[in-house]
Amino acid sequence: MEFTTKVNITKSTWTIHPCERMLFVGSCFANNMGKRFHDEKFNTDINPYGVMYNPASILHTVEKFCEEAENKPSKAFLTLGTNHVYILNETGEIADNCMKKPQELFTEKVLSTDECYNYLRKTVMRLMSKNRDIKIIVTVSPIRYRKYGYHESQLSKATLLLAADRLSKEEHVDYFPAYEIVNDELRDYRFYKEDMLHPSDQAIEYIWERFAETYFGNDTNEFLNEWKPIKEAMNHKPFNPEGDEYKRFIAEAKKKYDSLVKKWGRRTEAVSKYLSL
Repeated sequence: MEFTTKVNITKSTWTIHPCERMLFVGSCFANNMGKRFHDEKFNTDINPYGVMYNPASILHTVEKFCEEAENKPSKAFLTLGTNHVYILNETGEIADNCMKKPQELFTEKVLSTDECYNYLRKTVMRLMSKNRDIKIIVTVSPIRYRKYGYHESQLSKATLLLAADRLSKEEHVDYFPAYEIVNDELRDYRFYKEDMLHPSDQAIEYIWERFAETYFGNDTNEFLNEWKPIKEAMNHKPFNPEGDEYKRFIAEAKKKYDSLVKKWGRRTEAVSKYLSL
């Protein structure tokens, strides 16, 4: 008997390699995934101008990043949170951050599926102008919006899902079903934090595992398996950090780290350029 409705995900035709430069833009779910990649020694840029929840603000971030940043990400991870935007009445422009200004200074607008898709397609085109070989993963955040009411939150997610599905037909773009994993596969409040809205650490870990199954090749899995015990050693909280025993322990961990850098630096240019403590 099966007690879950597992989301079937087709293995990607391309893979993410160790220490690749990756750009994460979008909702706080993009922050969660980006932090995990950072901890696993990927070269990450995570919401460089703050968390962005809607497709228009994601476009604004990507435009600014591509204009200001010298580096060229080889992979981009876009997470869509909502199709609601806030227009500053004084300028008529969409505000990426309301900066806690009075609500009466803004007019709320709900973007249509076509508007969401158009913002996202411009985002893809801008990223490709920076690196024509970039691969882009788009997701819809599984985090619900209580302030809209749960029905309106579902309508917002449905709009984003339709736009993301349409975008995934484009070359260079994949859709990863994080929203479906949480809502259709896990769908239990034990996989949520205390606010009953945000996925728990266990849920994020499970999404990471499904993501790894989809996008990691043998080289990345091998690197992560070798990095894991070193990372755990480096994160160890000693009872006596000044003791000789701990100093020997950390020296041995650093020696293993140097061996890891030397080995993978010879195999992968991205590692030799980026990997450092």
